[in-house]
Amino acid sequence: MFVLSTTIIMAGSLAIIEPLFYKKFFDVLVAGGSREVLVSLLGTILTLYLIEWALWRIAGFINSYFQTRVMGDLSITCFNYLHKHSFSFFNNNFVGSLVKRVNRFYHAFEGVADACTWDLLPIIVDVILVIIVLSTRSPFLGVGLGIWVTIFCLVNYAFSRYKLKYDVERSEMDSKVTGILADTITNHSNVKLFVGYDREKKYFERMTRILNKMRKFTWDISSVFEAFQMLLMICLEIGIFYFAISLWEKGVLTVGDFVLIQAYLLRVFMKLWDVGRIIRRFYEHLADAEEMTEILDQPHDILDVKNAKRLVVSNGQIEYRNVNFYYHKTRKIIDHFNLTIHPQEKIAFVGPSGAGKSTIVKLLLRQHDITDGTIEIDNQRISHITQESLWENISLVPQDPILFHRTLMENIRYGRPDATDGEVKDAAKKAHCHEFINEFPEKYDTYVGERGVKLSGGERQRVAIARAILRNAPILVLDEATSSLDSGSEKMIQDGLDVLMKGKTVIVVAHRLSTIMRMDRIVVIDHGKVMEEGTHVELLKKKKGLYSKLWKLQAGGFIE
Repeated sequence: MFVLSTTIIMAGSLAIIEPLFYKKFFDVLVAGGSREVLVSLLGTILTLYLIEWALWRIAGFINSYFQTRVMGDLSITCFNYLHKHSFSFFNNNFVGSLVKRVNRFYHAFEGVADACTWDLLPIIVDVILVIIVLSTRSPFLGVGLGIWVTIFCLVNYAFSRYKLKYDVERSEMDSKVTGILADTITNHSNVKLFVGYDREKKYFERMTRILNKMRKFTWDISSVFEAFQMLLMICLEIGIFYFAISLWEKGVLTVGDFVLIQAYLLRVFMKLWDVGRIIRRFYEHLADAEEMTEILDQPHDILDVKNAKRLVVSNGQIEYRNVNFYYHKTRKIIDHFNLTIHPQEKIAFVGPSGAGKSTIVKLLLRQHDITDGTIEIDNQRISHITQESLWENISLVPQDPILFHRTLMENIRYGRPDATDGEVKDAAKKAHCHEFINEFPEKYDTYVGERGVKLSGGERQRVAIARAILRNAPILVLDEATSSLDSGSEKMIQDGLDVLMKGKTVIVVAHRLSTIMRMDRIVVIDHGKVMEEGTHVELLKKKKGLYSKLWKLQAGGFIE
C-alpha cells in the first residue's frame, strides 16, 4: 500500500509540474523566442508525460495485486465467520440476502479502496501542490483557492453525512427485495401449485416500487447538490481571473501565468467536481458493507468453551439430566427432561406433533444450547467438548435431506471425504441407491441439482442413508428417516438400516410403526417431558396411555 501511494503521489506531482513548462512555452512564444527553445520545452514536457504514464501503469499493476488479494481474503473471512453462526441464525435469515451481503461486503472494499487510491489521494496531492505553486505567483491566489477548497469539501462532507441515512435505508430495502426474490425462487413449486403467482408478483412489485422511490429520492437530492456545486465553481473561476487581471496590470503575472492558472483551475475542477460523488459513493459503499459488518460483529450464539476437549466415544451412553430449553427465552419447549440412553441401545421418540421430539435431538447436536441442565455422552458434557468432534461422532439422517449441487459420488462421500469410490458404492448398495443411480446416464457422476431437486424425496433420503452408512459414526440419529419412502422402498433399505444401526447407540424419531416396533425402548414425549417408556408390547398394555391412543389413531388409518 505504501509503494502504491508513493507511486500515485509521484505521478500526481508530475502532472502539476507539466503546466509550469507550458507557462514557459507561452511566455517564450509571446516574447518571440527561438524555435530551438520552444522545441526543447516540448521535449521536456514529453519526457514528463512519459514518466507520468509509466508511474500510473506501475500503480495500476500494484493495485491489481493488492485489491484482488484483499478482496479474496475478505470473501474467505465472511465465509468462515458466517458458517460458524448457529442453526437458528440461518433459520432467521434469507439465503439470498446473506449471499448478497457477502458480495456487497468485499465489493464495498473495492469501492472504498478505489475512492481512496484513485480519487481522494490524487485530489489531495493536486490541491496542495496547486496552492503551493499559485502562492509563489501571488499569496492571495493560493490562500483564496485554499479557502474555497476547504469550504467546498466541508459542504460536500456535510451533504454526504446527511444522505448516508437514506443510503443505509436503501441498502436494507435492496437486501429485503433480494431476499424476497430468492425466497420465491426457492419456493417456485409452491408459487405455482398454490396459485400464488399473482400474490407474489404484487408483493414483489410493491416492495420494488418502495425501493425505486428510495433510489429516486437519493438521486434527486444528489442532482440538486450538483447544481449548487457548479455555481461554486463558476464563482471561483470568475473571481480568480478578475483578481489575476489586476495582478497582470501591475506586471506581477504574465500571459503564461493565465495559461497556468486556467490549466490548474480546470484540473482542480475536474478533480473536485467528482469529490461530492466520491464522498457519497464512499459512504454508499460503507452502507453496503454495514449489513455484513453487523453479522461479523454479531457474536456466535454457540461457541466452544476455552480449552474444549475432543469427544471420545467409548460406549455411546447418552444422558439428559434435568434439561430445560426455551425458544426466545419465553416459550418453554423442554421441561425438566431426564433420560438415560444406554450404550448401543436403540430407542424411539414418539408423541404428538410439537411435543419436543426433534428438539431433544437438536439439543444433542447442539443446534441449540440448553437453557438449564446437562447433556452428557460417556460422562463428557457436550458443552465442554468441541462441536466438530461432537458432530464427527453422530450421524444424522434428517426427515428432509438437503444435498449439494454436486455429483452423487460427492454427496455420498461427504460423510467420509477420504472414502474410496468402492466404499462409496458399497454404502450406496446397502442403502439401495445403487439401483436408481445406475439408471442415470452419468451414474455416480450425475449432478443432483440445487438442494437435490433432480431426485425424488425417497431417492434423496436413500442418499442420506448411504452417506450415514459410509460415515459409520458410533451414534446414529434417524429423524423421520423413512417418512418419504413408500412401503416397497422402506422394505428395500430396512436391511441397510439394520446394518447401519448394528453396534451403535440409535435415536429414532418416527411415526412409522415398522421402525418403532424394532426398537429396544420407546419413549413417549409430550410437552417436553417423558410421559411413558417401554417396549411396544409393554406400552400397548396401558390402555389409557398416550402411546396406546396414538397406536389406535394410526392403526385406524390416521396420522397424528
